[in-house]
Amino acid sequence: MLTYLLRRLLIAVPVLLGITFITFALLHLTPGDPVKIMLATEQVTPEVAARLTAFYNLDRPWYVQYFKYLGNLLHGDLGVSITSRTSIAASIATRLPNTFLLAFSSMFLALIIAVPIGILSATHRNSIADYLSLTASMVGVSMPSFWLGLLLLLQFGLAWKILPIWGVGHLSNGLWDFVSHLILPSLTMGTGLAALLTRLTRASMLEVLSEDFIRTARAKGLRERFVLYRHALRNAIIPVITAAGLQLGYLLGGAVIVESIFSWPGLGRLTIQAIQKRDLPVIQVSTLIFAVCFVVVTLLVDILYTFIDPRIRYD
Repeated sequence: MLTYLLRRLLIAVPVLLGITFITFALLHLTPGDPVKIMLATEQVTPEVAARLTAFYNLDRPWYVQYFKYLGNLLHGDLGVSITSRTSIAASIATRLPNTFLLAFSSMFLALIIAVPIGILSATHRNSIADYLSLTASMVGVSMPSFWLGLLLLLQFGLAWKILPIWGVGHLSNGLWDFVSHLILPSLTMGTGLAALLTRLTRASMLEVLSEDFIRTARAKGLRERFVLYRHALRNAIIPVITAAGLQLGYLLGGAVIVESIFSWPGLGRLTIQAIQKRDLPVIQVSTLIFAVCFVVVTLLVDILYTFIDPRIRYD
């Protein structure tokens, strides 16, 4: 296992380097001067603009800027935002936990909905419950997150006024304040994911339930609940975990729309604001963090396989 982990970490290094290079190159190929955008509403002399350009190394060739950027990363220096002129590390440290909270709560909501319904649908194939779950999952997959988020915001926040529609709650204000702010964003992100995982759980369970070892377990007189959860689900859950792990990586990077709709102070919203203002240092760091999160999540999923199925070994 240790050898496998080291190998995966070594593979991740060129992947992350490639992401930083592609992001850096694309950003510097797009037209527009970040310093001019930053100073659009300020009256400054050309000398001040030149000093700012030199401070952010924007007067140098892009490849020189790239190696300077890598050197700063290796020293733990994430740089300074062009627009807010504050430390990027401080902004990330404030917003990243909120993005993690939203992504993991959405994944938790999706799993507690998808797995039971998927099992129910598989064990009652071609029944009314099966048709209803398939229909609901099809509807859930088909709804865009931006449309669903606006619909939930209008109905629960503005029409019924029973849930907050912006910001993040705090435990210091009570548990309900913390949870209520999570409900609408988590529903928006988790609905489509729950629909996808429901269909995957159903398909995987149907495949496992047709295997010989399930028929043998039933022939031995084992209780149906034991057969389903001890034998069938343990083998059927691996594809679900694979999809959930990949989707969690997408959630961390794809929370941009939902965070913008609900004014959630996360990394996705920070990235959108940086893109609008062409804040290159913030965009570069945000993209790198999303990539690192995705690599770490996929690695953790691979490790989790060995705990669920002891037959899986990484030699």
